Amino acid sequence: MADRVFNFNPGPSTLPLSVLETVREELLDYRGTGMSVMEISHRSPEFEEINAAAMALARELMGLGNDYQVLFLGGGASTQFAMVPLNFLHEGETAAYADTGAWSAKAIKEARKIGDVHIAASSENTDYRSIPRPADIHYPDDAAYLHITSNNTIKGTQYQVFPDTGDVPLIADMSSDICSRRVDFSTFSLIYAGAQKNLGPAGVTMVVIRKDLLDRCRDGLPTMLDYRTHTEKNSTFNTPPVFGVYVVRLVLEWFMDQGGLEAVEEVNRAKKDAVYALLDAYPEYFKGTVEPRSRSWMNVTLRLPSEDLEKKLIAEAKEAGLVGLKGHRSVGGIRVSLYNAMPLDGAQRVAQFMEDFRKAN
Repeated sequence: MADRVFNFNPGPSTLPLSVLETVREELLDYRGTGMSVMEISHRSPEFEEINAAAMALARELMGLGNDYQVLFLGGGASTQFAMVPLNFLHEGETAAYADTGAWSAKAIKEARKIGDVHIAASSENTDYRSIPRPADIHYPDDAAYLHITSNNTIKGTQYQVFPDTGDVPLIADMSSDICSRRVDFSTFSLIYAGAQKNLGPAGVTMVVIRKDLLDRCRDGLPTMLDYRTHTEKNSTFNTPPVFGVYVVRLVLEWFMDQGGLEAVEEVNRAKKDAVYALLDAYPEYFKGTVEPRSRSWMNVTLRLPSEDLEKKLIAEAKEAGLVGLKGHRSVGGIRVSLYNAMPLDGAQRVAQFMEDFRKAN
């Protein structure tokens, strides 16, 4: 569409155009119901089909069996910061957390309200410029779980290798890189992700939980904060974010149409390579903010020689139809977010724009 821009915002972020076109087509009359999907009952057979299809597609895409439950919840990943320790950090136990940035710090803060927390690794002393190597992550053998944040949107870092935790459940906040590349998802006991970066619109959070972990849930929890509540009712104990789940289902179908995670990974690799090539070619001008081994595929963060140049690049990029390149308010600079729905053409265009900008400035 001629009027659409390339949307590099870090979230809510771009969605596949084909998905948006389907939403537009079905918005007023969802598949002959005479109602919008936003109007149908969450108890209706139409939504039951949407919900079941989305759960099945998520498991298929991630290579998981029926020993995993997929949930679609409200409250964002920030609610999961509390739900995880509420359910799995029992009295007298210790939970382990790797501290790799602002979002992991928020998760740690919530967990400390509930029980003992052990910091298994931290890159805070280097301003979160890197991800700890698996060998540098240490925690008690009897830890209730190890929690990691797989990708850090603000600092632009990402785990390239995940720790092998053995019998200790591995839990991950994957809000900003879920389903962006092939991963052995079966090594995780629980994964959660706000949908608004890689899976769908804001307002729905996907949780993927291995069913045997549910046996460890604490009793006596508030009903809505107990994972068993939502598992037993397939996310329909209360009214779920119906529209969000519908769009997630469409996005998951789009993943399959692309060829699954192998194909999506190939495109994502080409996208990040197009931008990082500039940082490697002109390191004094495009100054990467993280160690190369920890570079995020999803969020390329950098600084220019001056803040004035950064402001100029952001403004001129917007005029050129490349929006959302401003770094997080806490760190400044430039951030190029390359989530799943960003086409390769978008990454190539922003890379060419940045190269042209360097030559002119």
